[in-house]
Amino acid sequence: MPVLIRFNPTLPVAKKFPPLLYTDTHTSSDMLYFSRVEVHDPFIAFALRGKKFSVQSALEFGRVKKARTFDTLLPREEVLARARKRFGGEAGPAEMIACLAREYGIRGFRIPDDFPAALYLRLRARGLRLETANGPMFPEREIKTDWEAGQIREGNRLCSAGYRTAEQILRAARIRGRRLAWQGRPLTSERLRFAIENTIRELGGNPQDTIVAGGDQACDPHQRGFGPLRPHELIIIDIFPRVSATGYFGDMTRTYLKGRASDAQNKLCATVRAGQRAALRMIRAGVDGRDVHELVQHVFEQAGYRTMHRKNGSVGFFHGTGHGLGLAVHDHGRIGPVSAILKKGAVLTVEPGLYYPGLGGCRWEDVVQVTDGPARMLSRHPYNWEIR
Repeated sequence: MPVLIRFNPTLPVAKKFPPLLYTDTHTSSDMLYFSRVEVHDPFIAFALRGKKFSVQSALEFGRVKKARTFDTLLPREEVLARARKRFGGEAGPAEMIACLAREYGIRGFRIPDDFPAALYLRLRARGLRLETANGPMFPEREIKTDWEAGQIREGNRLCSAGYRTAEQILRAARIRGRRLAWQGRPLTSERLRFAIENTIRELGGNPQDTIVAGGDQACDPHQRGFGPLRPHELIIIDIFPRVSATGYFGDMTRTYLKGRASDAQNKLCATVRAGQRAALRMIRAGVDGRDVHELVQHVFEQAGYRTMHRKNGSVGFFHGTGHGLGLAVHDHGRIGPVSAILKKGAVLTVEPGLYYPGLGGCRWEDVVQVTDGPARMLSRHPYNWEIR
């Protein structure tokens, strides 16, 4: 995905050592945040005295240089040659980093907790001091700018387009005994997921691992779903695409039913929505996310929905109420059982759910940005879940 450059992230808060990354932007949201240009092979990047540096191969050098997101861009071939001359014999990333550290007078680096272990050992052997982040590498990622919030809103616009496709297909589907049929064939989780994801790709998104889970499958919240979808059963659809141009995620969940809902299903879905609404009303800067989570638990318990942890799995409400969203689908920030003060500018999902095998599962998920007042909604799509 080409990354559209709109701003440079704030450099990390000064600590004992400057930050060092060695990874690619495809697997590391930290590297994408720091570099603001997509490179799929691991590369060296670090900061020093308010400036950003990177080493790039001839394959990537020209493209990365045009992006103008680094203050200093160094040709890999030249750095490698200097490392071989300094250390002798074969040289690799560790020797190049050690060579640059000597040239720039750097005694050590701060590294992410998931830094490659072999590289860590080689750098230590070359005399560099390394301190791990012991948490987020860039804590400032939790607070989103208006532009970042706009990109997340765009991701949720893609989600909404996917839901419109799902709704069109469910409306067109016919009930054939214990199965749904669409275009003359059984409607399966796989077929519905394929249609949703095709819609999103056509609009500039990159959907992955979309959840379309019906019946008891939906009682495992991360079950992607497989096989025929059945009438009169709840279907959870969770869509979390990436905006191809910028790398930011959207994340929304809606619950559907094709046919006629029972009283128990109606009550379940209404209760989950009531829990979500209660959470949305409470979210604002300075509130403890644990209190929001406990409020949702209280709403569910008052309605008679108990959470139980059984030998074969849990039932009820057994996950957090929300998580951060940004360049990672699970970004910094949480609303759950652990105390975490909500910060102004943070972007979070709000996704309570209830899951009972035999009855089914329901989850409603939207995205908000925390403000000093009412939460700012970054997602929008109707909650019309019963389709006849």
